[in-house]
Amino acid sequence: MDKFDVLKKYFGYAAFREGQEILIDSIIKGRDVLGIMPTGAGKSICYQVPALLLSGITIVISPLISLMKDQVQTLNQAGIHAAYINSSLSESQISKALRLAAAGQYKIIYAAPERLETYEFLSFAKQAEISMLTVDEAHCISQWGQDFRPSYLKIVQFIRQLEKRPVISAFTATATENVKEDILCVLGLTEPEILVTGFDRKNLYFAVEKPKRKDTYVIKYVKEHVSESGIIYCATRKNVDKVYEKLCQEGISAARYHAGLSGGERRQNQEDFIYDTCPVMVATNAFGMGIDKSNVRYVLHYNMPQSLENYYQEAGRAGRDGGRAECILLYSPQDVVVNRFLLDSKEQNTEYTAEENEAVRGRDEERLRKMTYYCMTTGCLRTYILHYFGEKGSLPCGNCLNCIREYEETDLTETAKHILSCVAEVRERYGVNVIAGMLAGDDRAKLREYGLFAYRTYGILKPLKETEIKEIIQQMVIENLLFQTNDKYALLKIGEEAGKIMEDDTRFIMKKTKEEPEKEKRTSAGKGSSANRRRSDILNSRGLELFEQLRDLRTTIAKEQNMPPYIIFADKTLIDMCIKVPMSKKEMLKVVGVGESKFDRYGERFLDAIGEYTGGVREKFFFGEEEEL
Repeated sequence: MDKFDVLKKYFGYAAFREGQEILIDSIIKGRDVLGIMPTGAGKSICYQVPALLLSGITIVISPLISLMKDQVQTLNQAGIHAAYINSSLSESQISKALRLAAAGQYKIIYAAPERLETYEFLSFAKQAEISMLTVDEAHCISQWGQDFRPSYLKIVQFIRQLEKRPVISAFTATATENVKEDILCVLGLTEPEILVTGFDRKNLYFAVEKPKRKDTYVIKYVKEHVSESGIIYCATRKNVDKVYEKLCQEGISAARYHAGLSGGERRQNQEDFIYDTCPVMVATNAFGMGIDKSNVRYVLHYNMPQSLENYYQEAGRAGRDGGRAECILLYSPQDVVVNRFLLDSKEQNTEYTAEENEAVRGRDEERLRKMTYYCMTTGCLRTYILHYFGEKGSLPCGNCLNCIREYEETDLTETAKHILSCVAEVRERYGVNVIAGMLAGDDRAKLREYGLFAYRTYGILKPLKETEIKEIIQQMVIENLLFQTNDKYALLKIGEEAGKIMEDDTRFIMKKTKEEPEKEKRTSAGKGSSANRRRSDILNSRGLELFEQLRDLRTTIAKEQNMPPYIIFADKTLIDMCIKVPMSKKEMLKVVGVGESKFDRYGERFLDAIGEYTGGVREKFFFGEEEEL
């Protein structure tokens, strides 16, 4: 039986979808793979087909019980013997399943990552022939991913304890370049076949709305789509309960889902939704992963999520059948406040140093800022999402609110120049609130304390309100004229596109909807990946070449240590190495982001790399004067 026979016999398909055959062939040949494929692209086929062709057992690591049950049930219905091992089973049931697996009863076993460190499961795995280990929802292994689960790190330890290393296959629907690199390094994939089939879901309509009353908007929308099934996501349990109760008061058949409900109630509500007893589900982000409900026609976000990864994964639960569906985000400035509170409440990883936890927090801040930009942009929403995941989009898409609504355009080039002049005049030392207050000529104590009244640009935009100036600054950040640092200070810096406004005939145009003026925007978001965007402006050609060599070394170490590359050193640290060109431990410790412990672990290897590249001769690898990043 070959792969086509298996596909036809067990899954009923006559041909493979885009990308599936490439990954299947690689697995059969014994090669590791990473598949990044959108929801509905058929990721499971990519490991289930080869699992039936390989001689031994395939272990699939899956994060949720509901996901495992659904997959195993589907496989068993197709005539494929499969089982799952997780906390929903008793110890005797688990023992029985492992005995049957050892006897050759099952070809595919789904397991929760926590199971991998138990004595019984490890004993089984050491004795059985494990042909492949599949990591589903592989983004969960990345601290930079939207759904990091520390339990996924147990996968690496588990693989090391096996007598023979199996083929490793990893799959996810959403992964930025950072997440992809983490998956490759932490899992230690060996010369893998990497396939990215694209992120675009053409059947989904995207919109960001800013209603004065979100409750009124939701009730009106649901009533207009009363015959359809939909999900309404909220950031907090309190909001879930509030929205759920309002829908029920309106006679709408709805269910709710959050961690504050009992397990039995959550299971019943989920079943009611899946079977359309209650076609509307109001939930926190605890709901949805592994729910293969194909007829969800809309996903409303009552609050802005913390990241575009979260948003796209949750919004992507609409239209899994390929039919048209709507994804609408209801934004208000308070959403940023709530998300920042949730980030502040997030537990730190006790296995990381303070520096490493700070790096993780910086990544979280960056993702929140990018999410905020999505809510603020007047450009094509689909293109924004695709660009975020490293893919080009076609402008305009014609299937998002921003592409179909009408705008009024205002030329604010001179205003933008004044803002850039102000940021430059204060030497990029302040954040949005101070800059906006200074430009508006505000008379508050903090500005007096900083001595900003004496600057030339103080009050230069006095006819405008601070909120209007913040809105303009926000748009300037989106258009790369400005960016903000990825730390708690969020200092405004001159962006890479600023020169075009200051020196050329390029105009800065602001767009506002004709229906209603844009409301006040909270500009707490900064420019993502500032180091990546700025290094070509900072480093000359030789410096960029050295940077790439240092980055390659970082990747090599990350693979050896099975950890994300940015935990070794952030990009800004590598750039600072190129600026300072350290030749000794004393000099290396002056580099931003290099402490004693980091130097003890990695410093000598980076010094060797710099020494080899320079031949021990110090030269200038950057433009202008040395700066502190």
